[in-house]
Formats: sequence, structure tokens, C-alpha cells
Amino acid sequence: MKKYKLAILGCGKVANLHAQAIGNLPNASLIAVWSDLKFWDSAEKFAAKYGVKLYSDIKTMIRENSIDLVIVCTPHPFHRAATVEAARAGANVMVEKPLAATLEDCDIMINECRQAGVRLGVVSQRRFYSPVQRARKAIEEGKIGKPALGTINMLGWRDKAYYDSDQWRGTWEMEGGGVLVNQSPHQLDIFLWLMGEVDEVYGLWSNLNHPYIEVEDTALAIVKFKNGAIGNIIVSNSEKPGIYTKVQVHGTNGASVGVQTDGGAMFVAGMSSVLEPPVNDLWTVPGEEHLLEKWVQEDSELFNRIDPIIHYMEMQTAEFLQALDENREPLISGVEGRRTVELFTAIYRSTRDNKPVKFPLMPENGTDMDGRRKQK
Repeated sequence: MKKYKLAILGCGKVANLHAQAIGNLPNASLIAVWSDLKFWDSAEKFAAKYGVKLYSDIKTMIRENSIDLVIVCTPHPFHRAATVEAARAGANVMVEKPLAATLEDCDIMINECRQAGVRLGVVSQRRFYSPVQRARKAIEEGKIGKPALGTINMLGWRDKAYYDSDQWRGTWEMEGGGVLVNQSPHQLDIFLWLMGEVDEVYGLWSNLNHPYIEVEDTALAIVKFKNGAIGNIIVSNSEKPGIYTKVQVHGTNGASVGVQTDGGAMFVAGMSSVLEPPVNDLWTVPGEEHLLEKWVQEDSELFNRIDPIIHYMEMQTAEFLQALDENREPLISGVEGRRTVELFTAIYRSTRDNKPVKFPLMPENGTDMDGRRKQK
């Protein structure tokens, strides 16, 4: 079994979770970390904690240590620069969600990795939840007919302490967006994975009760899919203390499957824990209705046996390394990650232009970030 050498780019809160996940994998070792010089003091502490080398130059780090895979944990607008430099130095790249803040950055990252002959993936570990996998399998096997209606309901909360915890939070320039860019990409990814290719989106975003940030705390969308299905998205950081997050799919035969990916107060990397287990909250597949209670019990028992934050990161990193072994794309590739960015970009543009947005979307050259901020 090949043992892979890994490095982490960026030493913030979520980097600690990846470092712990890597440490649990038998075929992976964390060798080095990279940090911008502006955060050097905290990066030194991070490197010392995990007993690894610290670098200020990505290319040097990769080539001196023959790094196989880097995990990008920088703020969203800086994913592109880190990914491009790592790819050009010969390393495969897995990027914390979302792939990037803009479609332009996504396309450059995908193309640079292709030209360099390396694999690109996006962290979306909630796809590995058992209830999500069950829903996907049921849809693939035609147990609900075909997807007809899909919904996301994310009713969460972020307080001022959260936005004050890092200087990049809550700003267009440093975070790239609000609930659409930071909190909802996991659910948008699952939604797209279960429902299929998008044809058209009409969306709205707003800031309901966070006057101290620039970005949106709430967004809505109506989605038309190429397969004829329709969807509705509600994502928000404005419901104290956080209620639940659900993704549900209703089929043409009347049967439905659903997942509550998060319950209660929302998880914040490095600041809180996952409070409730992910479970199937809805299952009306004919002949399988009785299984729902059994699955909820099984998933709850698993949740209490594992560290749910680290466990699914381990699963995704292991799958990426398996993809390298098998010379294939990882489950959540760069192209898959772009779909999520395309969806939230459509919501921003639709709000700006007050009309539906047809897919596919290409990058714009404007300075308003697809309608996220006014032209200067």
C-alpha cells in the first residue's frame, strides 16, 4: 500500500480538523504546512503541535518533500492562488468548500490542474453520511420514480462573536459571500447530486438581521432542472439558535426521501461541535417505511461512537487517495465543485438582474462579483 505525503495550506481552524483526520489514515502522513507570513506566529504553533515543517513558499514545500496531495484551507477568495501554485509544483489538490468564490477562479483552477496532470477535489464530506448515501441509492434504483421536487431548508444562526472570530468573515473581499458561499455549499452539493443538472434559477438574497456584516445572511431560489424536476432553496443564518438543515427529494411515484444533515445550533469549525446526528428524516418508499426508525437508531448509535467532525473528513480524504491509487477522478471533483459555485452565482446574478438565469453560466468580467456588491 502506497503511503501518501500530505500538506495543508493555511493553518486556521478547519486545518486542525484536517490534520487530525490525516493522522488517523494508515496510508497518509502530514509532512508539512504552508502559511502566509501575515499569520506566521499562529502557523508556527500549528506546525509545532503536529510536528511538521512550516513553509512560506508552496513550491518549495512540495518539491522538497515530494508532496502528493495538498489540502487548501485558506479563505475562499484565495483558493485559486494556492491551488494553481500547488498544481504547477506537481501536487494533487483538495480544496475546502466551496471550490472558489467565483466561476472565473473555478475555471482557472480546473484548467491548471488538468494541464499539470493532477487531480482536483472539493471537501464536501456530508456526501459520505449514511442517510445521504441511502437517498442517493434509492434515487439511482428508481425507488421514488424520478426526482420531481427537491427542497433545501437551512435555518441556522451565526452571531456577532462568530463574525468577529476571524478578520475575513462577513466581507465580500475576504469571504466572497455569506450564507451561500460559506454555510450552504454542503447542502447545495447534496441537492445537485440528488436532483441532477440545472436549467434555470430565479433567486433572491438579503441581509435580514446582521447589520454588522457586508454579506447576505439569507437567500432563496426556485430551480428548474433539465430533467423536468423543480426545486426550492431556503438558506439562512438568521434563526436563533439554529433549527435544522434538511434536504428532501419527492419523486414522480409519490414517494419521498429526506435527510436532516444538521440539527439545532450549526457546527462552526474550531468553535463548536456537531450536536445532533445526521439522519433520514423522511422515507416513504413503498415497502420500506418501517426502516426509517431502524436507520435513525443505527445512525444515532454511530454518531455517539465516533468523532463526527473528523470521521467524515477521514472518509473523504481516504476516497481521494483511493482515486489516486485507481487513477480516476475523486467522487467530488473540481468539476462537481464548480456546479455548487455555479448555483450560488446564479442566485446572486438573478437578484441583481431581477430575472431568471439560464444555465450554463460563464464567468463575468464585471467588478460587482456577480451582483454581490454595487459597482464602484
